[in-house]
Amino acid sequence: MIYQVSHKTIYRYRSPVSFGNHVACLSPRSLPHHACEWSELQIDPPPSNRHERIDYFGNRLTLFSISDPHSELKVEARSRVNVDSEFRKWGDASASWEETAASVPSDRSRSGLDAYQFAFESPRIRLNESFARYARLSFRTGRPFGEALLDLTARMHQEFRFDGNATNVRTTPDDVFRLKRGVCQDFAHVQIACLRSIGLPARYVSGYLRTYSAAGGAQLAGGDVSHAWVATYCANAGWLEVDPTNNIVPSEGHVTLAWGRDYGDISPLRGIILGGGREHSLEVRVHLQPAA
Repeated sequence: MIYQVSHKTIYRYRSPVSFGNHVACLSPRSLPHHACEWSELQIDPPPSNRHERIDYFGNRLTLFSISDPHSELKVEARSRVNVDSEFRKWGDASASWEETAASVPSDRSRSGLDAYQFAFESPRIRLNESFARYARLSFRTGRPFGEALLDLTARMHQEFRFDGNATNVRTTPDDVFRLKRGVCQDFAHVQIACLRSIGLPARYVSGYLRTYSAAGGAQLAGGDVSHAWVATYCANAGWLEVDPTNNIVPSEGHVTLAWGRDYGDISPLRGIILGGGREHSLEVRVHLQPAA
């Protein structure tokens, strides 16, 4: 499936900003069978300097500065991505989850070493026994890894409610776990906390979601803005992706933008400004559609 993606962000400031330094993480990744054919970033007002680099996790970043006074910042990312659902099909995830958890530190493959770094706490995700207890209801002794992962995903989908007004970007996974409501970012953080709390590596994946079913099924939650889901590592099967917001395994309807330890590593647009007043408004519009 080939998609055209438009991701537009507009900041409106109460008073003029005299200078801004920003980092955009808005270029989709190119992966096996997931090719970003082209990507462009339009910035208004035009930046005084701009350059690109690849971050530690392999995501493409655009760094830019605006030195002219401005009361509004518009950033629009456009891209064309070719997604093949075959690459997301799971391999053999029939080994017990305990075997997988025990194998990661000793797995000397490149994938194993890359996975190990995602087994620890990160700035926005703290581990505790409450998350571990919740995870163990699915990850019972001897249960196959894939079966347990799907069960945890289904339980979260059933027990947590999608509510765009319940949380914000600063809400912690502990608060979301207590409230049992939030948005895709929150559910991804909670599931990652659960997996890491029982020794399983898990990373935060951001991207876009086709919210309608080709067969006319129910609309999925998490579209019209950037979406988030989870990937966890299984020694025999590699990285396995799940979407707890919708209780599905990502396929050709998910476009991968970036991944990191948590949202803070790969927020779409972040920066520092001088001026602007104490308040500003933010508008984000995402449009994902199959290419003609």
